Amino acid sequence: MSEAFRQLGTPVRGGIVCVADHASNHVPADIALGIPEPLIHEHIALDIGTAAIAELLANNHAIPAHIAAVSRLVCDLNREEDAPGLVPEASDGHPIPGNVGADREARLARFHRPYHTALDQWLAAGEPALILSLHSFTPRLASRDEPRPWQVGVLYNTDDRAARLAIPLLAAEGLIVGDNRPYSGRDLNYTMNRHAELAQRNYLGIELRQDLTATLADQSRWAAILADIAQRVASALR
Repeated sequence: MSEAFRQLGTPVRGGIVCVADHASNHVPADIALGIPEPLIHEHIALDIGTAAIAELLANNHAIPAHIAAVSRLVCDLNREEDAPGLVPEASDGHPIPGNVGADREARLARFHRPYHTALDQWLAAGEPALILSLHSFTPRLASRDEPRPWQVGVLYNTDDRAARLAIPLLAAEGLIVGDNRPYSGRDLNYTMNRHAELAQRNYLGIELRQDLTATLADQSRWAAILADIAQRVASALR
């Protein structure tokens, strides 16, 4: 059992796996962030809906999942070790006073490195054909006045092969699809840069709008859509 992650299912060679870096809002009892309790349930603490969707993918669609077990306010698992936001002192305009002066090396050793070491081993053992990287985004940031009309975004850095296949498939579902929106995978893509692009593994980066991921019906719908599209993308990439 790890503080940093949990795994559901076992990858199979040539199959699909899901990775959810921001699925948890858990803050260990010995870490005091110093923020109002309601904020721990908002987007600054986790990608709302992704844990449930990853679980549905694993349990109902035979897509094993590697799921974060700690809030990104404690340690952002999708950032480089030297990134300023790895232990954020503020998020979307909210100060995180408990992180000011925090021991970064301790957070890296306790959460970040175990998460990525385990993911390295999990992927090497399973040799999947496609990694589905699952995130979600808030419809509006408090600190920035910008519309976010996309219902789903497809993110990538230098390898856009899966993205080019998935975007029209998602659009065919009647969805408003962001191409490297609401933000660019060229700016924030650490986990997939490390475990997919550098390792020459196929991956599909997905961002879901959080107002569409709140209920079990929403989550079940997304799990079914993503499982179908991931299978079609993986087949086309073979």
